[in-house]
Amino acid sequence: MQLMLIPLKKRFRFHFYGNKQTNSLDKPEWYFTQVLSWIRDHDDFINKNIKPILKEEGIEVNPQIEFMRGLVQLVMEKIVTDIPELLFDDHQISHMIDEALMFDREIRNTYNYPASEPGCLHVLIHGEVFRKWLQIEKKFAIEKIDGMLTSPSAWLSQYKDITDVDELKVPECAESFMTLLLTITDRYKPLPTPASQLQFLKLQLELLEEFRVRVVQIMKEYTHNPVGEQFAAILNGVHYVVEVLREWSELVFFLKLQYCKMMNDIESEDSRNSLKSSSSLELPDDFLVHDVNVPIFETTVFEDVMEKYESLRNEMLKNCANYIHMDIQAHSHSYKKDRWLVLPSQKDLQSTLGLSISACDMFLVLKGHLALMEDLLSKPLFRILWQRLAEKLNKFILNDVILSNHFNDGGGVQLHFDMTRNLFPLFGEFTPKPENYFREVKEACILLTLKAGSAILLKEVLMADVDTIKDPNSKKTDIKQTLSEMGVYKLSPKIAGKILSLRADINIS
Repeated sequence: MQLMLIPLKKRFRFHFYGNKQTNSLDKPEWYFTQVLSWIRDHDDFINKNIKPILKEEGIEVNPQIEFMRGLVQLVMEKIVTDIPELLFDDHQISHMIDEALMFDREIRNTYNYPASEPGCLHVLIHGEVFRKWLQIEKKFAIEKIDGMLTSPSAWLSQYKDITDVDELKVPECAESFMTLLLTITDRYKPLPTPASQLQFLKLQLELLEEFRVRVVQIMKEYTHNPVGEQFAAILNGVHYVVEVLREWSELVFFLKLQYCKMMNDIESEDSRNSLKSSSSLELPDDFLVHDVNVPIFETTVFEDVMEKYESLRNEMLKNCANYIHMDIQAHSHSYKKDRWLVLPSQKDLQSTLGLSISACDMFLVLKGHLALMEDLLSKPLFRILWQRLAEKLNKFILNDVILSNHFNDGGGVQLHFDMTRNLFPLFGEFTPKPENYFREVKEACILLTLKAGSAILLKEVLMADVDTIKDPNSKKTDIKQTLSEMGVYKLSPKIAGKILSLRADINIS
């Protein structure tokens, strides 16, 4: 093999060293391409002529790998020679690194050069050249982030006209940013040591934080209108970042890095030389999650930054839900002060029963907000929003409408109609059983519309339960069982008793 390599080495040094035109710092692809062509051109000859001879002689050597190793050594020496000059030009060194990555991928994927064999990337992960690489990578990434966020279409979805694809309503800048991070991952994934990979992971985490800070700054300009298109687009973008990071956290590559990081942290406590320690950490190619103790994977490499994005998402959702709830409250004054106690009797209402006039404004506002947010937010986010809103409305109606008023039999029927035939159906578009999100209100309506006789008996049982608490010797009734028989599971006996006391048609001395 050495005999075959001698003339090739001479030609390589003749063309790519000294004052030759082919020795150009801004054209590293020339020597990479030349070496690849030699590997390709000699592949057939080695297979048909050299390999059979070695096999016949019983020599356990793979001639193709030996041949490639010799040529790769030439490339590594060339890179080492050029690095001192390349360090002064960001564009040239960046171009050389790109070509080196493509060369390494080509010989390993196409020509099966083993991962255990040294390659040109080994000379790029040490000293000044590696620091320069990280610096350039960060510089270019920041420039791209600037461009993404200042683009006129930054917060528009690229797929807004394709319903099936646009379920997450991902804004352009968020998708471009995660694509940028994915590209960086693809670039450093082939690096030969965990230490170098962890340095790039650290860079990705810095970029994630940089992007988050920028997004927060932009979001603050729109907090005055958390139901606006821009605010919703930012919220969709934050949610998309969280979901992608969650997916990445489960990939074997990042689980390997998490393992290496934790082992590195453990060793660094003793050696105070984390970089050196993690350089020696190697994992088998068939690494599996269940090969490692479970506690190691209680966190992921993206845990901390994910928490920050999730916190931002939750805060934005909270602002949105609060804004809508306050708007509904602002239109609910008439409904809260309605004359529930003096409405026509249940018998008189039967023929004219309809939505309370005082509720129309409030429900129209609610319907408008739900329709708008369903259109603006991704499906997962809208699901969270309407459920939070339902929870707030459930408490609001129970406390500010029901527990703050008194009802005759007609008032109870009217409230029951407003809730079950108007409020609940507004959420029926999003869930088959919207009443499950208004359990307290639903049960309060049951208590307010119970037949007078049943209501009196239930109230007596509740009062007896209070007496039982005062007198331990008195007969105890299973009040929870009694309430559940009436369809009341969520309300406490105390609140149930209070609601019954609001009925004007039952009086117990």
